[in-house]
Amino acid sequence: MSRLRIERRRSAQRPAPGERIRRDPRAERRGTAAPEAGASGEAAGSGGRIRRDPRAARGPVRAAPAAAPSSRLPRVVIEDPACLILAVPDLEDGRLTSHDRDLLGAARLLADAAKGAVVVLAPRSMAPAELGAAGADRLLPLSLPAGYAPEAKMIAVLAAIEVLDPRHVLLPDTVAAGGDIGRRVAAALGETPATRVLRLSSEEAASRGNGGRSDYLRRPPRILLLAPEAADPATGAEWEARALPAVVELSDEGYIRDGGLAATDPNAVALAEADLIVSAGNGVSDWSAFHEVAAALGAAEGGSRVVCDAGLLPRARQIGASGTLVAPRCYLAFGIAGAAQHLQGIARCERVVAVNTDLHADMVKRADLAVIADAQAVMPALAKLAWEKLGKKRSA
Repeated sequence: MSRLRIERRRSAQRPAPGERIRRDPRAERRGTAAPEAGASGEAAGSGGRIRRDPRAARGPVRAAPAAAPSSRLPRVVIEDPACLILAVPDLEDGRLTSHDRDLLGAARLLADAAKGAVVVLAPRSMAPAELGAAGADRLLPLSLPAGYAPEAKMIAVLAAIEVLDPRHVLLPDTVAAGGDIGRRVAAALGETPATRVLRLSSEEAASRGNGGRSDYLRRPPRILLLAPEAADPATGAEWEARALPAVVELSDEGYIRDGGLAATDPNAVALAEADLIVSAGNGVSDWSAFHEVAAALGAAEGGSRVVCDAGLLPRARQIGASGTLVAPRCYLAFGIAGAAQHLQGIARCERVVAVNTDLHADMVKRADLAVIADAQAVMPALAKLAWEKLGKKRSA
């Protein structure tokens, strides 16, 4: 471009005397103050400079179609397993406990390491979908007598071992269920089980013994009795849970008869073993209502550190990292803010219900169900409802 033409362009852009040129940056960015870019992606700016638009030069950008979210977990089917791992959960009240889920996770770990499959010995009434989500490849149906029947269950486990020839048999090391049955099975087979297994891998089982003062390491034997949290629950997939033919039909005959549960004061049970806990925090001031709702629900009483420091509940009732770690089926917290050490103590609770006036309390965030209300108003109403629904007589 010649010097003369450049001078003419500059002169055309000069303002009149006393007039200022005002630029509109927003209009320039929108493209309304300058010619639009053509197919080459170039346009002249307000000062005459050629400005490139790399996006326009590349052409229109087409967004990739978003992947449809998957609502189902991947399904795992093992047709020809190299070995079998037999898991015998306790299934209290016909449902998987947290200890049972840890047990199935350990069985899954052993089976995956050996390219095997997990067989679960369970009542016919159990839903296959629930056991499949917990890690079961096969289900061995069983009809058990109602109540506590250790002899019958021992016979069933021995029959399953004879038919399936599993590489390992896993039971939860609980006092009145899996631990008792596992020891009976080991005695009948003349084998030494690994008891109170705290850590498990395909190569090693770590057991606690000598009154809890020593740990013993050994290769995993055939019969393993697992402590809680010895392994993580199986997640991330749905296993087949295919039903197998029953191996034995049991009768009610035996030396032991189940006479039902004996009447027990809930507060005489250790907090670590309680199924239902009603707990109080600094937001509770009506203690007669608190004791009444605990009695109406048949729940054990617990409390936060603040409550126990004040002497409102015994120190043995304190829940938290500096008190007792609890794992009930339901934990009902009245007026507890949710300090970090308290939340550590209830980490293994299956269901948490919080009653608090603070919507943003940490306990409310942790809860499965939260009631934003004053505990002093909720406790009497809940106690009255419990007395009516359960048909109990109100305590004097």
